Amino acid sequence: VGIAALTIHGRTRAQMYRGEADWTLIGRVKNNPQIRIPIIGNGDVDSGPKAKEMFDRYGVDGVMIGRATYGRPWIFREVKHYLATGEVMPQPSVVERVEIAKEHLRKSLEIKGEHVGILEMRRHLTNYFKGLPNFRETRLKLVTSLDIDELFATLDYVAERWRGYDLSEAVPAPLSHDL
Repeated sequence: VGIAALTIHGRTRAQMYRGEADWTLIGRVKNNPQIRIPIIGNGDVDSGPKAKEMFDRYGVDGVMIGRATYGRPWIFREVKHYLATGEVMPQPSVVERVEIAKEHLRKSLEIKGEHVGILEMRRHLTNYFKGLPNFRETRLKLVTSLDIDELFATLDYVAERWRGYDLSEAVPAPLSHDL
């Protein structure tokens, strides 16, 4: 059967999560006339414009998005929209982020069970709200609580407390393994 497609991450093992991905290497593989399978590039794709740049500049057949999804599961919608229209979508409001976070938490509980579901969600929940001012105390509740009702109540508090706060200029979830 052979290889049907190949995904290449543009970082070396030694780099781990540091530095920039080397897309020139990915482009060289893609443009090698001896390679006739789809090449999918991975590394540092954190927005629609960045995904388009990788398609245009390196000719890849697809891109993968990894750590940029932490706290931003809507990134796939944003990239798809940008590739189709060339327009950057507005960032979800705090209230929209709370609703997405609640759905994410519900799915985690359904799939993983209460204990594991909560533990795995704690790091994701705080990333939904990166950039909110005076968030330290609330963040602490989100990362330490083991009680479902308390987590949902804290998320409701976030929606009410920061309703209307503009997160469009906030720094996206970091591309770091230190989350």
